[in-house]
Amino acid sequence: QVQLVESGGGLVQPGGSLRLSCAASKFTLDYYVIGWFRQAPGKEREGVSCISSSDGSTYYAESVKGRFTISRDYAKNTVYLQMNSLKPEDTAVYYCATPDETGVMCGVYYSDAANMDYWGKGTLVTVSS
Repeated sequence: QVQLVESGGGLVQPGGSLRLSCAASKFTLDYYVIGWFRQAPGKEREGVSCISSSDGSTYYAESVKGRFTISRDYAKNTVYLQMNSLKPEDTAVYYCATPDETGVMCGVYYSDAANMDYWGKGTLVTVSS
């Protein structure tokens, strides 16, 4: 069974940084699109970023462009989300997810939570002074 585990969340002041990790077990991330999503209290889950399997191309929501960076470490079977210049509106539970399909590309389609099949349990990011 596919398992994704997020880590790295916490409390940070506005303007600070955090790096989230999404580690996989029982499957190899290399062949899959991996997306990061977030859900703030009272709001719908939204796509933040994703990274393709084949060419490493990436996608970012407009709200995080220039501040967040997604990357892969193939040796560690892990995808990271580096978050800089954090704002209070970035406060949310962050999830990583993947579709049950290999060789596909990132983009608007996989920024929709409804198109993802496997999810981690999330890690809480709180941006507050």
